[in-house]
Amino acid sequence: MNNPSIERHRNLRRQFLASGGLGLGSLAASSLLRAGEGQGNAVATLHRQPKVKRVIYLFQSGGPPQHDLFDYKPHLESVHGQEVPESVFRGQRLTGMTAGQSSFPVAKSIFSFERFGQSGIELNRDLLPHLGKIADDIAVVRSMHTEAINHDPAITFFQTGFQLSGRPSVGAWASYGLGSENENLPAYVAMTSNKSGQALYDRLWGAGFLPSQHQGVRFRSGKDPVLFLSNPEGISQSLRRRTLDHLDELNHLHLEREGDPEIQTRIAQYEMAFRMQTSVPELADLSTEPESTFRLYGEDARKPGTFAYNALMARRLSEQGVRFVQLFHRGWDTHGNLPNQLKARCGETDQASAALVTDLKQRGLLEDTLVVWGGEFGRTVYCQGNLTAKSYGRDHHPRCFSMWVAGGGIRGGTTYGSTDDYGYNIAENPVSVHDLHATMLHLLGIDHERLTYRFQGRRYRLTDVHGRVVNEILA
Repeated sequence: MNNPSIERHRNLRRQFLASGGLGLGSLAASSLLRAGEGQGNAVATLHRQPKVKRVIYLFQSGGPPQHDLFDYKPHLESVHGQEVPESVFRGQRLTGMTAGQSSFPVAKSIFSFERFGQSGIELNRDLLPHLGKIADDIAVVRSMHTEAINHDPAITFFQTGFQLSGRPSVGAWASYGLGSENENLPAYVAMTSNKSGQALYDRLWGAGFLPSQHQGVRFRSGKDPVLFLSNPEGISQSLRRRTLDHLDELNHLHLEREGDPEIQTRIAQYEMAFRMQTSVPELADLSTEPESTFRLYGEDARKPGTFAYNALMARRLSEQGVRFVQLFHRGWDTHGNLPNQLKARCGETDQASAALVTDLKQRGLLEDTLVVWGGEFGRTVYCQGNLTAKSYGRDHHPRCFSMWVAGGGIRGGTTYGSTDDYGYNIAENPVSVHDLHATMLHLLGIDHERLTYRFQGRRYRLTDVHGRVVNEILA
C-alpha cells in the first residue's frame, strides 16, 4: 500500500519541477552532465600533452618473487641459510603463514642472473631470456611498496587505490576520464588466464560508484568472448534490431520519468552490445595473423585462455582503439614448490610479455601505448618451509618488490629505486601504488588530482589524497 505522505511529497516535487520550467527530462540531462560530461569523457580538455593513448596492464596475480626475477642480491650468497637479523625486520608484521615459524633462514635465489642490453639491466637469465632481449625498452622499478599484506586487499588496492571493495578500478577511471576511441568496442577490456591461484572477481575491473558504462568488459576464452553477445537460436539480426529499438523507446520514457543516469548507461550498453556482435568476432578471428606472429608470441597464442593468446588479443584490441586492456594471470603465489612454480609461470608469460612489447614497437604502437607488468606485492627473502627441500617457498612481502613498465614516455633501459642487501627494505626512491596510478594517468594526459567524481557528498579520485608522478622514469 502506498504511503500518503510519500505520495504528497512526490506530487509537490513534480509540481515544483514543472512550475520551475526544469522538468524531469531536463533534470535527467543535468544529472548526466554532473556525472561527467554525460556518459562520454569527464576530461573535456586534457590537463597536459599526453604521451600515450592507451594502457595494457599485465597483472601477475599472487606476488612474483623479486629476489628470483629482478632484484639480484649477491650478499645473500654469503648468508644463505642464516637467520635474517632482527635489524632487518625492524618489527614489521608478518602474515599468519610464517609468523609462527621458529626460524627465518635466508634463501638466496637458485637461479642465475645476467646483464642484458646496452643498458646492462640485471635480470634472471634462466627464466626471463625473452624479457632480456627487450631490456633497453623497459624500466624496472625495484622500490615498489604497498600497504596490504594479504592477497585480496592487496589486489584490490592495486586495481582501485583502496583496500576495501567498492571503488572504481583504474581502467574504469581511464574510461571515465577519456572515453573510448572506438564506438564499436568498449573502452576497457579485462581477460584472465590460468585457473590456479587466487580468486579473481568482476569488481576488480568494475566501475564502483562511477557510471556502470565504465566497467571493464571481460573477454573470455571459447566460442563467445563476450557472454550473451550472439543472437539466441531462432532470433535473427533484424528481429534483435527491432527488439532493441522498442527497448530504446521504453528506456527513454523511463529516463524522462525517473531522471536516473544509469538508464542512459543501459541504453548505451544495449547499443554497444549490438555493434559488438560484428566487431568482437572479427577481433577473435586470428586466421589473418601471419605465422611470424605465432613464432613471436609462441604456440600458446593459438590457444584461447592462455596468457599468450590474451597478450596477442591485447595488441589487437589496442590497434582498434580500446583505451585500457588488462590481463590477469594467476598462479604466482609461491608459498611452496617455488622453483617449479616459478619455472611454470615464467614459461607461460615471459615470451608473450616480451613479444607484446616487440610487436607494438614493430607496428609503431609502442610510442603511444603504456605497458605495465607486476603483481600485488613481492616475496620474502627468508624461506617458508624447509630450505633444503625443493618444496620451499617465500611468504608475502609488501615492503618492497619490483615491476617493469615500457612504452610511450618511459625511459627504457633504466632501473629506479633500490633495496637493502637483503632485499627486505627500500634503500632509496620508494614508489607507492598511488604513485604508479598517478604516473599512469599523467602519461595519458590527466592530472590525477583533477580527475574526480562526486559521490556521497565528497569528491573521490583514484589516488585518494596521495600519489606523485615518478618523473625519474619518464623520457
